[in-house]
Amino acid sequence: MPAELSVVTEPLPKSQVGLTIEVPAELVDATFERVLNRLVSKAKIEGFRPGRAPRQLVEARVGPAALREEVVDAIVPQVVQQAMREKSIDPIDNPDVEVIELERGRPARLKATISVMPQVTLGDTSKLMAPAEAIDVTDEMLERRLEDVREPLAEVTPVEREARMGDVAVIDVEVEADGAVVESETRKAMEAELKDGVLLPELLAVLPGTFVDETRETTVKFPDDYSEPKLAGKEATIRVTLRGVKEKVLPQLDDALAKQLSGGKQDTVDAYRAAVREELEEAARSMTRLAREQALVKALVDSSQVEVPEALVERELVTQLESMERSLGRQGLKLDRYLDYLGKTVPQWAADERPDAEARLKVDLILDEFARREGIDPTDEEVDTFLEEQAPRDEDLKGRVAELKQSASAKRYFASRLRRLKVLDRLNEIGIAAQPSETEAAKS
Repeated sequence: MPAELSVVTEPLPKSQVGLTIEVPAELVDATFERVLNRLVSKAKIEGFRPGRAPRQLVEARVGPAALREEVVDAIVPQVVQQAMREKSIDPIDNPDVEVIELERGRPARLKATISVMPQVTLGDTSKLMAPAEAIDVTDEMLERRLEDVREPLAEVTPVEREARMGDVAVIDVEVEADGAVVESETRKAMEAELKDGVLLPELLAVLPGTFVDETRETTVKFPDDYSEPKLAGKEATIRVTLRGVKEKVLPQLDDALAKQLSGGKQDTVDAYRAAVREELEEAARSMTRLAREQALVKALVDSSQVEVPEALVERELVTQLESMERSLGRQGLKLDRYLDYLGKTVPQWAADERPDAEARLKVDLILDEFARREGIDPTDEEVDTFLEEQAPRDEDLKGRVAELKQSASAKRYFASRLRRLKVLDRLNEIGIAAQPSETEAAKS
């Protein structure tokens, strides 16, 4: 039966709690006896069989200071854990404990400083408003999507004319920086599609309208982390000579192609166009909802107050580093080599990641408090159903549903994900309810 402790709680700044714990003399003496018995059983003293040396001799050999340290190691974790349980304290990390007094025959006194979850002051959720402009699917968007799905089937044919957007250009490239050509960046007869996201914007600005054997140049500012050291962080001149032009001709969208592109689901062009439009409209609704959710979360976070404890940030960074190490390990890479490649030490990496970690934790703490206030807590049945739906979508978890249901950590993970989805649903309800009606909007 646990000993009766005297525990006094004192709130401290920065999401900490102080405990002053008085331990009964009987427990202190019992711990001294237990520790001394253990030391006697292990003692090897000349002239005595192992474990048979007199207690007084063993104690004298160990010395009072070392014996006291052994007792501290034995008694402190036990009584601090009991004190935290009695006061319903859930620590973030290991408490910082100071032993004020600990001697035989007297009550012991300890002081523990414990980092705990911080208090969150939520903003006024009834006033959360985050209008998200609906995305309309236009005919132009539909035609662009229909071009994209046909593009892999396009025929590429050489043509004798100037280069145009959408063409495949055959080009020679030369890059010059600090008055010298950077040979590692030189390219001959390179094929490049004249399309946003494929070529540098500076090149797309000068290449259309170029004829074969014509050279054009542009100036480009390379990023500081560019792979070629001679160009990193520098302004360079890129000269491009057009050597050939190839036109991409998309196949005509007819009923046969519509059936092929839809995997046999649609037999006609009209049916296929309608299905593609519906896909775009569903994507637009999802994007609108996502934009509203992000705006609502930001509005709630901006109107709420919480101080993220340093211990929580440290734990988040350790978890992130361990996750990155496991991910690199699956790719056959070592963490230290990866950090060397980035030119960072672990402390430098942690310093760079700290602001993002603090921001994530702030959002998590505020949304968790919102969930608590709103009584959002999925049932075991809801978590099991959610796990059954989500696990098969993950290649690593597919086929492991029964195993995951028996894992406490897996259940906590899926419960956390489901809780977050329910929080977002509730925020959406609040945000939509707070929007002015069309009549009110017209009056204003």
